[in-house]
Amino acid sequence: MDFKWLEDFLTLAETRSFSRSAELRGVTQSAFSRRIRSLEEWMGADLVSRDGYPVTLTPEGVLFRETAEEAVRMLNARRVEFRDHSRARGGEISFLSLHSLSVTFLPGWLMRLKAAAGQMTSRVKPENFDRCIEALSEGGYDFFLTYAHPQVNIPLDPARYPHLVIGHDSLAAVARPGWPAEWLTEGMPLLQYSRGSFLNAMTRIAQEQQGAPRVYVAHIDEASMAEAMKGMAIAGHGIVWLPRLLVGAEIEAGRLEVVAPELPMEIRLYRNPSRGRGITGRVWQVAGELGENYADSE
Repeated sequence: MDFKWLEDFLTLAETRSFSRSAELRGVTQSAFSRRIRSLEEWMGADLVSRDGYPVTLTPEGVLFRETAEEAVRMLNARRVEFRDHSRARGGEISFLSLHSLSVTFLPGWLMRLKAAAGQMTSRVKPENFDRCIEALSEGGYDFFLTYAHPQVNIPLDPARYPHLVIGHDSLAAVARPGWPAEWLTEGMPLLQYSRGSFLNAMTRIAQEQQGAPRVYVAHIDEASMAEAMKGMAIAGHGIVWLPRLLVGAEIEAGRLEVVAPELPMEIRLYRNPSRGRGITGRVWQVAGELGENYADSE
């Protein structure tokens, strides 16, 4: 059931006219009529009588009007309460993020951002690359956090979606130490991301670097989840190119070792300028300052 159907019904109950109600609701009369019919189908009863003019409510419609008025009043009151509470806390910012960045880079960076920009709430949606691009273009999120490399296309118009470089990482080919000697002669079994995924494109570039080992595909991860691929590598299934931020602890602990030259990557923050609220401008400014400080510390 769509909330706007309740508002449609209450408008019709007030005006007793489909044409006038459609005008007030900013839709065509046919669209408005379909929405009222959809509400009636959802309720399982006719709410208005269409036999004459002006429109009258059926007995079920009279009863439902009280329910609809109370529901709309309560929902609107709660909405105002939540928005006031959000403003009191400094507002809300929303992020799209690649899965691996949401568990490695984002938590610490977000703490530094909030410390510098002031109190606010945050909402993060981890997704694959293509879905992040789609969701940012649809306008429902403020920012997009992603890896980037000059040889991988990011299909966002730079004039419409500016970006900041806020950090760096590298793609490291890792395997469990003590791998079989025949891997050197027969080729190393490769744990491969699904075709079309962002990390699959990055891996192809990494494999073309001088010093990269000869490989053959031994396993394909259809979900393209870097965390799952790390588990496969630790178990000894083969090698996989993973963000170093994701496997740094395992490398240091000796559970994984790097077996090829690493591929440098930028960590970029893209902004949706159509969501130009004051808080997003402040976050953008602070993110740029944090990015400059990060570059100076390297």
